[in-house]
Amino acid sequence: VQLQASGGGLVQAGDSLRLSCADSRRTFSNNAVGWFRQAPGKEREFVAAISWNGGITDYADSVMGRFTISRDRIKNTVYLQMNSLKFEDTAVYYCAAVPRSVPQRHGYGYWGHGTLVTVSS
Repeated sequence: VQLQASGGGLVQAGDSLRLSCADSRRTFSNNAVGWFRQAPGKEREFVAAISWNGGITDYADSVMGRFTISRDRIKNTVYLQMNSLKFEDTAVYYCAAVPRSVPQRHGYGYWGHGTLVTVSS
């Protein structure tokens, strides 16, 4: 599994952004995939996760109702649609995969490089 996150950028509060996580080796189709983020000076935190088939999702309380995780198994890509962005969403966002069928908040072994999301207030 080799993951690559993309789609970050500079937006204003209230704007939307969609992040993508692609597996260049096309081998994470049977893995649960998660998004995490790390803000400056803070520890990395869980954001959202999705099951191997996209049927089960899990969200951190801080993003519930604003972010949506989804996956396109044909394109071998997982997305994070982020709406109503807030200044506190500013962070480097990482995607990760784990060989489990259901969403996980811990235990990820495959990580991609992050993509920076900056939300101006």
